[in-house]
Amino acid sequence: MEQDRAERHERHHRRRGEERSEVAVPGGRPVGSARLLSRTRPSPPLLGYVPVGERPLRRLPQLLIGLALYGFSLSVLVRASLGVNPWSVLYEGLEQHTSLSFGTISAVLGVLVLLLWIPLKQRPTLGTVANIVVLAYSSDLGLRLLPQHLGLPARVGLLVGGIVLNGLSVAVYVGARFGPGPRDGLMTGASAVTGHSIRLVRTLIEIAVLVVGRLLGGSVGVGTVLYALAVGPVTQFFLPWFAYRSAAGRGGEAVLAEGRNPAGMIKA
Repeated sequence: MEQDRAERHERHHRRRGEERSEVAVPGGRPVGSARLLSRTRPSPPLLGYVPVGERPLRRLPQLLIGLALYGFSLSVLVRASLGVNPWSVLYEGLEQHTSLSFGTISAVLGVLVLLLWIPLKQRPTLGTVANIVVLAYSSDLGLRLLPQHLGLPARVGLLVGGIVLNGLSVAVYVGARFGPGPRDGLMTGASAVTGHSIRLVRTLIEIAVLVVGRLLGGSVGVGTVLYALAVGPVTQFFLPWFAYRSAAGRGGEAVLAEGRNPAGMIKA
């Protein structure tokens, strides 16, 4: 059943790409699909769930590596000490108004975010569960390995590197298409429903979370603002290189041949 849903999604996306390619010119003749696609806004990469049984040896390492890098990037941002990410600002703000711990609030909000998946037609998958487990270990490992109380130049380097690594890791593990984690599923689901880019949707979510967290009393630093503004564009930049194309979607390669990046992925 999951395979059928994935194939229907791929066929629908491919038809949309073909329809975009058949746009008439003033003389009434349609422009060739490959040539026109290179001049129009490219389609976003397909990010819907692909069944576990499809090329697991290719996709599972990508999922685990992406999640490990994501957890490590969070520890890098913590050690930068120039401002936590927007979700952590929200956790801190809620912590001041409840008797719950930081970690408990994170877990509760994760469940609430999963409830928001329902109208977006998202469902928890292997990627969702792996997100919770792998992040816990990789972020703790990063905090053990990275030194504390660094000088300002080193902290600035950690901040910039952490943001880039965070966006890259999201692209890697979401691109494996085992299903995203709770917060990234909100991003991909909203992008699919609204038709807006990952860059725009992710940025709006981060800013909204940041504003609410700050109003509740969470701490904000320059790194928080930079993260909120930059992680969406960074994620979208890397997605075309890592978005897995399922077997059902490869039939559209001829139509989209000139709309792909050097790695063979549909442009974001």
